[in-house]
Amino acid sequence: MRKPATGRRQFLGGLLAAGLLPKPTWADAGSPAYLSAAARPDGRYMLCGIGASLDVRFQIPLPARGHAAAAHPTRPNAVAFARRPGTFAVVIDCVTGQVLQALTAPEGRHFYGHGAYSTDGTLLFTTENDFEAGVGRIGVWDVPRGYTRVDEWGSGGIGPHDIKRLPGSDTLVVANGGIDTHPDSGRTKLNIPTMRPNLSYVAQGRVIETATLPPELHKNSIRHLAVNARGDIALGMQWQGDGPVRGLVGLHRRGAQIILMGAPGEEIQAMNGYVGSIAFSKDGRTIAVTSPRGGRLHVYDAGLARLVHVTPLEDVCGVAPHVDGFTLTSGTGNLRNLKGLEVRQSAYSMLSWDNHLISI
Repeated sequence: MRKPATGRRQFLGGLLAAGLLPKPTWADAGSPAYLSAAARPDGRYMLCGIGASLDVRFQIPLPARGHAAAAHPTRPNAVAFARRPGTFAVVIDCVTGQVLQALTAPEGRHFYGHGAYSTDGTLLFTTENDFEAGVGRIGVWDVPRGYTRVDEWGSGGIGPHDIKRLPGSDTLVVANGGIDTHPDSGRTKLNIPTMRPNLSYVAQGRVIETATLPPELHKNSIRHLAVNARGDIALGMQWQGDGPVRGLVGLHRRGAQIILMGAPGEEIQAMNGYVGSIAFSKDGRTIAVTSPRGGRLHVYDAGLARLVHVTPLEDVCGVAPHVDGFTLTSGTGNLRNLKGLEVRQSAYSMLSWDNHLISI
């Protein structure tokens, strides 16, 4: 009889502690292809590993609702981040299910739900709000020293949300959403008339490049990012204005201006001003964009910079590349593999999937 997942994790954890097993890998955690936060029907929150075939490989409890996660580049460890404006992040051994470290945002800070490891996995970078100063920070945590906080850098803007590492380097790209918030006001947006989002590139603590939107789009909050193998950045936005917006998806290449992706006005409006997640295909040629509020999946041709396909999907949000397309998760419990422009494989779980699907 197959051991239950929890029993297997405990068994492996005992062998590891005794030094009887080689250094663990993601295969020891069930070879998940993705990570996602989720809620169970009983109200408990979990971090889950999902296989490429859409089966749930593990479920590990979280102290509260999660948002996104960061997967360590070499070890089967993950950092699960609280939903904004949260002050906790937990480092989890995905083989044993053990919480290795609990990270707490310093006084006067809160996390924004995202983080990224350095290339070698020795540093963790977290997006944070310095809410008294009203500026964004990047927390720097030393992994070998037990995730000790060793530094913090300016994010180059206000309201840093998503953060990614450019391929083959430790240069970071940060989505500064431009929205000022304060815990005393909950999730209230304090500066909509004057907000100015940007995309910042940060290397060794210094902002080396900043890209901004045209003035008429200053209420288009840059929230989520995807990076392809060439270092192109796809950005998903959330519109804070009153009237219609020209676009919610952009593309940036260093040294150039942000390109707004073209789409029919009615389809842009159908997204209800909200991009939930964004991903490049593995070949970098297409971009998938989800909107849980609009119940829409949009697929863009990156080279042509225009919308090529639309699929209505209820409460769809998580998206990540699959071998020949994309994998999608929904708050309804659905998981789907998209091949080309068609849904080719689907599964259902009793879990309500949260916003993001993170590739391992």
